[in-house]
Amino acid sequence: MTQSEPLIALKGVYREFPAGDETLTVLNNIDLTVEAGELLAIVGASGSGKSTLMNILGCLDRPTRGSYRVGGVEAEELGPDELAALRREHFGFIFQRYHLLSDLSALANVEAPAIYAGVAKAERLKRASQLLTQLGLGDRLTHRPGQLSGGQQQRVSIARALVNNAQVILADEPSGALDSHSGEEVMHILKQLNADGRTVIIVTHDMSIAEQCRRIVELRDGVIVSDRRTAPERPPPPAATAAAPKGSQLGALMDRLSEAFAMALLAMNAHRLRTFLTMLGIIIGIASVVSVVALGAGSRQQVLKNISSIGTDTLEIMPGKDFGDMRSSSIKTLKLADANVLAAQPYADSVTPQVQSSLTLQYGNIAATGQVNGVGDQYFQVKGLQIAEGALFSQDAVRDYAQDVVIDQNTYNSLFKDHAGSAIGEVIQIGAMPARVIGVLQKESGGFGGPGESLAVYAPYTTVQARLLGDMNLRSVVMRMNDKATPEDAEAQVTALLTQRHQTKDFFIINTNQIRQTITATTQTLTLLIAAIAVISLVVGGIGVMNIMLVSVTERTHEIGVRMAVGARQSDILQQFLIEAVLVCLLGGTLGVVLSLAFGAAFTAFGATFKLSYSPISILAAFGCSTAIGVIFGYLPARSAARLDPVVALSRD
Repeated sequence: MTQSEPLIALKGVYREFPAGDETLTVLNNIDLTVEAGELLAIVGASGSGKSTLMNILGCLDRPTRGSYRVGGVEAEELGPDELAALRREHFGFIFQRYHLLSDLSALANVEAPAIYAGVAKAERLKRASQLLTQLGLGDRLTHRPGQLSGGQQQRVSIARALVNNAQVILADEPSGALDSHSGEEVMHILKQLNADGRTVIIVTHDMSIAEQCRRIVELRDGVIVSDRRTAPERPPPPAATAAAPKGSQLGALMDRLSEAFAMALLAMNAHRLRTFLTMLGIIIGIASVVSVVALGAGSRQQVLKNISSIGTDTLEIMPGKDFGDMRSSSIKTLKLADANVLAAQPYADSVTPQVQSSLTLQYGNIAATGQVNGVGDQYFQVKGLQIAEGALFSQDAVRDYAQDVVIDQNTYNSLFKDHAGSAIGEVIQIGAMPARVIGVLQKESGGFGGPGESLAVYAPYTTVQARLLGDMNLRSVVMRMNDKATPEDAEAQVTALLTQRHQTKDFFIINTNQIRQTITATTQTLTLLIAAIAVISLVVGGIGVMNIMLVSVTERTHEIGVRMAVGARQSDILQQFLIEAVLVCLLGGTLGVVLSLAFGAAFTAFGATFKLSYSPISILAAFGCSTAIGVIFGYLPARSAARLDPVVALSRD
């Protein structure tokens, strides 16, 4: 600050407030200078404007017009954070109603301005403890304001004003809420601070307090009516104590983050039910998103597994133009030779001819209608079917027209339900042909292409053609592609080959890979649709967070004012409320993920045919979503809190 300039200089200062259609002038053309080291009392009746003047002196408020200079610097030219720096490092406030933060201990209340000033933790704790001890509160460091008497709370307020070694002490009715003994002690402390070199400005209506000061300025209806000295001007004050050394910028930032984090936790704990209700929308939204993604992934895996049960990457060639072609039964061009030619192609892994008929199956006195499949020995490899008991028939059985059959689990359960022991070696009647059971297939899942509840038996196609159908034409040829072939290329080459052999395209091809892709795309679309609905619930939850945070800002306006008065920047207030919003959403996200996992466990426990498939990426994305919601929807309330006018915020309880 410039030495030639007075410490404080007001010239032509007005402070006006709107009052309906009129304007209320609280300060009217105030001219006042204050030199360093003065002990000054501002007196006047209630409504005279003395508290408004103190608010302007302490940079809690701005004049409507006129000039206010602090150490030669025009206050009007300073931004919010520069004014906060003045309040933090130059002024110390002692309020009539103490304005302590009720959730913090005495030590933490005194420490707060030093945190915003960037003082290293060890140094600020040491200084706060020393100040409280010097003021007789050494045994009350951990007590909260509600556990202290009025005089003790005022001493905490004084210690807070001094922790950053403020050179100007502004005391608003410092003894107004105290008994006479406590008031005298406070005045003794203030006079001692003045003797130590600090400028002390006291706002009071009590003339007995004012008479103890060296200078008295009297206000009446916003105008200075008297400015007199009660004692000679004091010699220049002794050098002030050096301010506490500051820590590193990174350390200061971490301390402010830590303070904001602690205050967010305190606020959440103080209003647990409100916090939970705020989180509820986030919990439901995150649980929905994670569950829907897991449900979609699980169902997709099950669909692919079901498709694999009828053969993975297979092409099935059938007569006719397409399903439902009325002429397909009259097309007799699909022959065994076609299957043999396809088996020799480089893109073929395995090929099987297939004929099919629905016939009566009988064992003992039990009869049922089943599907008889005449297939080659490679059929089970093509379709990916596994044997549960016995064996599969071989190429020799196909060549020899063997009357051997492999049955599925449904056939076993239907025909052999009263049979004790294995079905292997038993003879069943298929239409007019007896056949020996040589194998039982493993149970296959239902779904597309799966067996469902129908009965199926598998015999060499030569046997079915010669002994049951009397027709050597094939119903279809099924080819499984090898790993090197792409389904599209293989389908194109098969089409070209058979068209050339038949001299016309009298067949159509069912590409299971295309079916799988179509079903997968469908499940993905449905998953996205349901996920979109879940995201809407997240947005609704985010709006709930914003609303509750706005309520929280309103409820904690006074706390915000106190923090601004002791030097909090706008960014500090913004940071505190943003952290609270993000914590609420992160905690909600965590509970949402837990709820989703519990839903998955219950889903499996109740006998679902497939499990939810949880992805770490989706869970991390859920946390990212909840954090983003906290930032996006918490920003507006946080910004609203940061932009509050300190004097307006302080006036609210």
